[in-house]
Amino acid sequence: MAVGIVRLKNLQRKRAKIMNMKPTALSPPNRTAQTRQEQTTFARKRSLLTRLKRDKYLYLLALPMILFFILFKYVPMWGVIIAFQNYSPVKGVLHSSWVGFEHFQRFFSHDDFWLLLRNTMAMNILNLIFFFPLPIILSLMLNELSSEKYRRIVQSIIYLPHFLSWVIIIGICFLLMSSDGVFNKLLVMAGMPKFDFLTNPNTFWGILTVQSIWKECGWGTIIFLAAIAGVDTQLYEAARMDGAGRLRQAWHITLPAIRGVIYILLILRIGHLMDAGFEQVFLMMNGAVAEVAEVFDTYVYRNGIRQGQFSYSTAVGLFKSVVGLLLVIGANRLAKRFGEEGLY
Repeated sequence: MAVGIVRLKNLQRKRAKIMNMKPTALSPPNRTAQTRQEQTTFARKRSLLTRLKRDKYLYLLALPMILFFILFKYVPMWGVIIAFQNYSPVKGVLHSSWVGFEHFQRFFSHDDFWLLLRNTMAMNILNLIFFFPLPIILSLMLNELSSEKYRRIVQSIIYLPHFLSWVIIIGICFLLMSSDGVFNKLLVMAGMPKFDFLTNPNTFWGILTVQSIWKECGWGTIIFLAAIAGVDTQLYEAARMDGAGRLRQAWHITLPAIRGVIYILLILRIGHLMDAGFEQVFLMMNGAVAEVAEVFDTYVYRNGIRQGQFSYSTAVGLFKSVVGLLLVIGANRLAKRFGEEGLY
């Protein structure tokens, strides 16, 4: 009996020691999971270091552009908070009073909102319909040229307008379309009355579209020509053996091969539907066409810089940027539904 009591007490003491004992090592399952996680983290770090070491010159080449975007694109983004303040240059960003969405409510309830939205969307939709397909068509035409020398000459000519500033292009436009310009002189010589090209609201959007096409259409072919250059030439040889002409080769081989590039550029173009461009519109604007020429960019300039309404103009610019972002996201999802890769 006494021996049994002693054994029972010893068992109780051992159990108490085990219960009070702190774990010195992980159990095998936990240790295995932690080991795998450490191996995965190490492999990722090693892979990143390997890529950095292997492509160090490429990353070094991209460093100036990365710094440019960080300094001039991302760092200034903190300034959008003044859209929710009654910003005062004297008090600064940190001490200006907060007003919430007051500036947005004021903008949406203003009569100019629908006018700006109509003009901006109309200009960009015209560009999307008439300007966007032209670089694709021009690229297909250049790809069909058999003479390399003639192709380079044509490319140099159509690239040249891109390097001209809008000031020069608008100046040329004034010389051609003013009341005493070349076009009106030709109309008078043909026995027809003069036409007010620059002061007619009905022709303003069309003139802007033609200017954009003339300036950027040639430059827009660069990406499409690069994509066409990557198409396998054996596909064209097989198509010729089957009796396909050049038009059928372009329709059934070239266009499907560059379809992904077309979708990506189309998505990016849709993201700029709220951005009509400031310089071109501002230089072409006059009192006679102000009702069809006022866009978000010029409105921000008038209210932000000329009238000193910094918070209000920032709210307008922030609204335009958010809508552009939503358009890109929506267009990207729509492209994926059609089976394309999209932007991301």
